[in-house]
Amino acid sequence: MTATKAAQRKVVVMLSWALTFLVIAIIAAIFGFGGIASTAAGIAQILFVIFLALFLVSLIIGFTRGRPPA
Repeated sequence: MTATKAAQRKVVVMLSWALTFLVIAIIAAIFGFGGIASTAAGIAQILFVIFLALFLVSLIIGFTRGRPPA
């Protein structure tokens, strides 16, 4: 597996975890479980920020290398 494919897989896994915790937070909020909802929402926010930072870093690296995306 090349480095690019491994990095893409990590990003997809990170995004799936963020979406999973977002869904858990929404379901918990509907049922009124405040503690669970706030914890899951907090985890989803952290994972989203990490995913966004990884995306921006890969975007900047892609621009500096001057290669088109595969």
